[in-house]
Amino acid sequence: MTTPPATTANRVDDLTFEQALDQLDQLVRRMESGELGLDESLAAYQRGAELARFCLGRLANAEQQIQKLDENVLNNFSPDEIPGPVT
Repeated sequence: MTTPPATTANRVDDLTFEQALDQLDQLVRRMESGELGLDESLAAYQRGAELARFCLGRLANAEQQIQKLDENVLNNFSPDEIPGPVT
């Protein structure tokens, strides 16, 4: 089974994070199995690198969004608001 060439139908940017991560997992499994020839391995490695960059970018964006959302909560946070141990 060969990896299809990148087309508009399977562009990484068209995938969800979960789809990209699943494809990356499948590529890694195929590469580790030793079932791919040299050309297929190179194509799989290239696609895997593209998928990994995409996933890392999506995670970085999500982290930035969480930090922005938390800024309002954390700025208004006071340690005095934390209940102490129950005695």
